[in-house]
Amino acid sequence: MNTPTTFNAQWLMNQEFDPLKYVVPGLIPEGLSILASTPKIGKSWMVLGLALGISTGAEAFGTIPLGPRRPVRYFALEDGARRLQSRLRSLGASDLSHMLEFTTQIPQGEVIKSIRDYVTNYAGLDPVVILDTLGRVMPPAGNSNAYSHDYATLSALKSIVDEVPGSSLLIVHHTRKSGGEDFLDAVSGTQGIAGAADTVLVLKRNRHDQTATLQVTSRDAAEGEYALSLDERGRWTLDGASLEESADAARLQRVTAGVSDRMADVISAIERFPEGIRPRELATITGMGNDELGKYLRRADDSGRVTKLSRGLYAPVRSVRVSETDIPFGHSDDSDTRLEVVA
Repeated sequence: MNTPTTFNAQWLMNQEFDPLKYVVPGLIPEGLSILASTPKIGKSWMVLGLALGISTGAEAFGTIPLGPRRPVRYFALEDGARRLQSRLRSLGASDLSHMLEFTTQIPQGEVIKSIRDYVTNYAGLDPVVILDTLGRVMPPAGNSNAYSHDYATLSALKSIVDEVPGSSLLIVHHTRKSGGEDFLDAVSGTQGIAGAADTVLVLKRNRHDQTATLQVTSRDAAEGEYALSLDERGRWTLDGASLEESADAARLQRVTAGVSDRMADVISAIERFPEGIRPRELATITGMGNDELGKYLRRADDSGRVTKLSRGLYAPVRSVRVSETDIPFGHSDDSDTRLEVVA
């Protein structure tokens, strides 16, 4: 269907559009996506695993069914054939598909044409292109405005998949050394890069730590933060049997980060009761006395790691907004904490 670029609301609501397709259901929709992280923490292993799953119709992250096989071209511009072979063997790749192709070198300035030719040749089969990394093909800005340059480059790449319904481009990129309060600020370069993308994923993992989080924001998919693990063979898996369980695990990681084991026990117990739990039941679960438990509950509430729904009723924190009249620290255990909790 040729969609006009100017239309009225009545015409719009009378149309029937094809449903949105996903590279990874619930996580990465069709279109242009960016996966960013600091160097050498496993993002190339992640996209290679995804390429295998997509081309063979297997699973993503050990849990998420991917459906029918799709053609994949992986521009592995920081790797050679030897390393790719070694990684495929490490991942246990036995069911290989001719629908997975690799490109390890491409002349400067030819990447857009090469990607366009590929998705056009496989139009109707929902092709996926993985570009690893953006820095390898980003043209120099010269004297142009940095934001305009970044946005124009990403928009040119996005236009390729926009022109071929069902096709997708996943770009591997780096994060800056220090991000802002919003995780999108961590994406290296100007905001033109993240702004042009349909979906942005930021992978965070402490070096030498197997656990990680994947933060996602998208024009089409639900925003979320998910807990994952990287094993010694380079395989990424969700922490949990579903995205929902992985999101719960990520939230638990966040609210227990940097606390003592006893505090973590209290917070973890409260996480199991989204409607709230009272200290008496918590004492039974944790084996703590009233005085010790009360101390941890006050500290957890003061630091925003749990929320007090009412007097003597504690619940997990989902999204908390504190009004200007709130006293964030030092309130007594019997005081009402004016928090708006959004489940």
